Amino acid sequence: MGESMLVAAAAIAVLMVATWFLSVVRRDASIVDIVWGLGFVVVSWVLVAALDADRPRQFLLAALTSVWGLRLAGYLARRNLGKGEDFRYKAMRRRWGARFPVVSLVTVFGLQGVIMWIVSLPLQYGSADAEPGIGPVAVMGIMVWLVGFLFETVGDAQLARFKSDPANAGRVMDRGLWSLTRHPNYFGDSMVWWGIGIVAAETGSGVVGLAGPLVMMFFLMRVSGVPMLERSLMKRREGYAEYVARTSAFFPRPPRAG
Repeated sequence: MGESMLVAAAAIAVLMVATWFLSVVRRDASIVDIVWGLGFVVVSWVLVAALDADRPRQFLLAALTSVWGLRLAGYLARRNLGKGEDFRYKAMRRRWGARFPVVSLVTVFGLQGVIMWIVSLPLQYGSADAEPGIGPVAVMGIMVWLVGFLFETVGDAQLARFKSDPANAGRVMDRGLWSLTRHPNYFGDSMVWWGIGIVAAETGSGVVGLAGPLVMMFFLMRVSGVPMLERSLMKRREGYAEYVARTSAFFPRPPRAG
C-alpha cells in the first residue's frame, strides 16, 4: 500500500504545483476549484498505470472517478471561467497583498492537495490489491455512487435552469431536489465517494480507505461546504432563513410543514 500512497502523493503534488503556477500567471486562484475534480481523475489513472493489481477493479474505480470528476470540472469551468476570481480568493488577495502567491501555495493549493490525497484513499487501497474484488459489495458501491451522481448532476442542472430565468433573480431555489436538501450537489458528492469507498472495500484492506469519504463528508457538512456557502447566502438571499427552517441542510427529507 505504501507504493500506491507515494504514487498518489507525487501525482497530486505535481498537479497542484502546476496549477498554482498557472494561477500566479493568470492572477486567478479560482482555477483550483476546476482542478479539484480533475485531480482525482489524474490520481485514478496514474495508479492504474503504475500498479500491477486487479485490473477490473482498477478500471472500475478509475471509470467511476473519471465520470464524476470530468462532469464536475466541466460544470465548474462553464460556470466560472471568464467570471473573474472567486470572492473567497479575492478577499485573501486583499489581505495578503504581494505575499498572496506564496500564501496561496500553502493555504489553498497545498491544503487542497492534502485533502485530495486523503479523500482518494479508496483509490489508493482499491487499486493496489491484487486479489479479485468485484462482487456484491462492489455492486452495492456502484448503486451508492449512482445515487450520488444523480443527486449532484440533477441538482446542478435544476439550479442552472432556475438561474437562467431572469424572473428568479435574487430568489431562493427551493424546487425539485432543492426542496429535499439545501445542498443536493454536496450530498451527491459525498455519496459518490462513499460509493467509490465501498467498491474499494471489497478487497478487505480497502476498508481503511473509507476514511476518505468520511473526511469528504466532514468538510462538506462542517467546514468548507455548507457552513461557508450558507453564511454568504444568508446575507444575499431574501427568504433564505425561512428556507433553512423548513429544509434539511444535507441529507434529503421532505420539507417541514409550516
